[in-house]
Amino acid sequence: KGISSSNKVERKSDILETPIVLEGEVVKGFGRGSKEIGCPTANFSQDIVENKLPATLDAGIYLGWAKLDGESDRVEKAVVSIGWNPFYKNTKKSVETHILKMYDTDFYGRWMKLKICGYIRPELNFDGLDALITAIQEDVEHAKQQLDQSKFLEMKEDECF
Repeated sequence: KGISSSNKVERKSDILETPIVLEGEVVKGFGRGSKEIGCPTANFSQDIVENKLPATLDAGIYLGWAKLDGESDRVEKAVVSIGWNPFYKNTKKSVETHILKMYDTDFYGRWMKLKICGYIRPELNFDGLDALITAIQEDVEHAKQQLDQSKFLEMKEDECF
């Protein structure tokens, strides 16, 4: 059973003991993020998901910092969904990064560096698209506020970027 918008989703801001740094070319995802959900994502290839992401990392929603090459090299806030997207019944694990900044173009082919710093909530299933969209919007607001705290802000100034 999924979660409807009336269920309260508990959000945390647990710092990861060891932040996870991933980098690679942004590839085409399922094409649902911007069109269906209004939340464009930058996706890593299956190779990076299978070979660079620690297998011990739980599926869920995370927060962190992302940088797209050629984007005046600015490090931006990000919300990251890791897992199988139960609402869409995916069979392959994915890492989908929503950068909290509006872009005029898509990012396919761009190089992205991502630092996953904190855990927000587990991956959940939802009763409908509206409940999913509401949860994503709440994840984004939560991440925006958390990333302004010094414990996360200092992680932005990393040599990995």
